[in-house]
Formats: sequence, C-alpha cells, structure tokens
Amino acid sequence: MKVVLHICCGVCAGGVVERLTADGHEVAGLFYNPNIHPAEEYRRRLEAAGTVAERMGFTLNEIPYIPERWFMETRSFEHEPEGGKRCEICYRIRLRETYQYMLGCDADVFTTTLTISPHKLAKTINRIGSEVGGDRFMAMDFKKRDGFKRTVQLARESEIYRQEYCGCLYSQS
Repeated sequence: MKVVLHICCGVCAGGVVERLTADGHEVAGLFYNPNIHPAEEYRRRLEAAGTVAERMGFTLNEIPYIPERWFMETRSFEHEPEGGKRCEICYRIRLRETYQYMLGCDADVFTTTLTISPHKLAKTINRIGSEVGGDRFMAMDFKKRDGFKRTVQLARESEIYRQEYCGCLYSQS
C-alpha cells in the first residue's frame, strides 16, 4: 500500500519509515509544519528530514512554509498548556493538508510521525486523523514496540539533528 507520511522532523521519520517499509508499505514523505518557529528551526528540521529520506530511499515533498496561517488558526490559544486545544488545532491543520496532498498523489492512505513522540497522545492524533480522512487515515501508535527508542537510536547512528522542543513558539520555553 502507498502511504503518505506526514513528517514532523528527521528524528521521528527514521523509525516510522523503517516500521512502515518493514510492513510492506511504500512511503511518500510529506513535510508540512507551519507551526515550527523560527524559520531557521524549520529549515534545520526540513534538512534533517531530507537527509533521512535520502538515506532510507523514500521521496520527500514539502508544502510551502507559511507560518502566518498557523498563527491565524491558533490565535487566542497561545496560553493553552502543551497538549491542549492549541495542539489539537495544530494536528488538524497538518493532517488536513496531508489528506489533501494524499488525494492528489495516487496514494492509498495517510498517517503521521506525530504518534511516535512520548509527549503526544496517539489517541488524540488518531481521532483527528480519522475525522479528517475517514478510512483513508492509517491510525497508528508508532511509539509502541519501542518505536521511540528505535527512532532515537537511528537518529544518533546517522547523526540526525534532534530538536529540543515541539516546534511552535509557545513550546520553546
């Protein structure tokens, strides 16, 4: 099955792509993260994702970085705690664009690397993905079966840039 994989960063991409390809899927990577701030951080994460794509042999496409759209949709949620309503809006923004991308590229399903993080609730992400894409969303919890541990190991072995925060301006502190 051809899977469009929303990729948040190079670290998370490695373990997820390894799992998907081991399960027999063809991966098409998509980097869409208007939440990442500042622009230099965005470029570092995109470059790391590109390095992983090259090393693991999958395509990586990018939807242009327009952070103003993210700020507009999350306005008035800047004081939400990490993992709160702002994060749910952010997941929905990125999964909605990934779904639209999937529809235009002859793929079967879409999913996201976001569920590999121990700091993110796979249940919430999978609910939103299913709301956005119905049965075209591949609901997964990639942190299971030591997924996060494996993705960190792969990143260290390949010297992939590992960020210190989620990505948005409000998670930097």
